[in-house]
Amino acid sequence: MTSVQPLSAKADTAQKIPYTPAALHDLVLQSLDDDQAQEVVSIPLEGKSSVADFMVIASGRSTRQVATMAQKLSERIKHAGFGHVRIEGLPAADWVLVDAGDVVIHLFRPEVRTFYNLERMWAFGDAGAA
Repeated sequence: MTSVQPLSAKADTAQKIPYTPAALHDLVLQSLDDDQAQEVVSIPLEGKSSVADFMVIASGRSTRQVATMAQKLSERIKHAGFGHVRIEGLPAADWVLVDAGDVVIHLFRPEVRTFYNLERMWAFGDAGAA
């Protein structure tokens, strides 16, 4: 008779990414880099707003690229174990908001990004490029 040995709890937890706002932020930045987002800017919001810990703003060259970046980002966040995200603005894809909880991501076409200029509104003089 063969006995089955349970996996140790230590081995089980080693495969999961620990949830921290910084880990989610790193995943977002890596995903945008993989998808060739342009002019990626990360704004730390901790202490400025209770909405999120980070705001990331990026541009895509076309509505198709903006929509694809948003969809892939949503999938990557879900598969990494950070939960579901909400996406707004996907049909038009001029400005897509991806709400991942502790990180809020704004994806724009370049002309729309220039018009709204969110970096200036939220940065308070200390925006850092990602």
